[in-house]
Amino acid sequence: MKENTTASEQNCAKAMILLRHHLHESLRSQYLTVESPFQLWKSLKDRFDHLKTVILPHARYEWIQLRLQDLKTIAEYNSEMFRIVSKLRLCGEDVTDEQMLKKIFFTFHASNLVLQQQYRERGFKTYSELISCLLVAEENNQLLLNNHNTCPTGSKPLPENSAALPEENATSSRKGSGRYHVLPRGYSYGCGRGHGGRGRGRGNGRENHHNT
Repeated sequence: MKENTTASEQNCAKAMILLRHHLHESLRSQYLTVESPFQLWKSLKDRFDHLKTVILPHARYEWIQLRLQDLKTIAEYNSEMFRIVSKLRLCGEDVTDEQMLKKIFFTFHASNLVLQQQYRERGFKTYSELISCLLVAEENNQLLLNNHNTCPTGSKPLPENSAALPEENATSSRKGSGRYHVLPRGYSYGCGRGHGGRGRGRGNGRENHHNT
């Protein structure tokens, strides 16, 4: 905006409406009596222009300290990245996609070296492409973990057939113990079906015969 430029009253009114629309409510009341768009712009510039000298050093420090491994999620990192980059650009320092990509690749956790190399080899050209890929991968990993926690390994109920013969299950789980276990009638380890029963029957008969 330049001083001593000729503009119609209509254009000046439009400029004032536009400037006031983007002002905070408290600032609108403070500059309510200013009628010239140039004077309003100059007053705001004089008041807030020095803030760059305060914001810029802190924004640079935050950029240096920003590391992917220090944040819990990709979404949190992405939010911090845009917050810091916005500050730097507000102060007149441009941040390129190449710088933002390097910031991610160089700040992966040490346990993810192979994963970092895989993403690097994919040749991403823009930060938005890489961050979108990381966000999708993070969401898929979270769904996998949720499914696992909902139904951990070994928590699935046994099939109905396995519950139909509890005696057989108990027997098979205790094989090799060196003694007989509960079995269906007519069965015994090392004997055919029914032989054990007939053998016991003949033995009882001989005992009764000698007794008589």
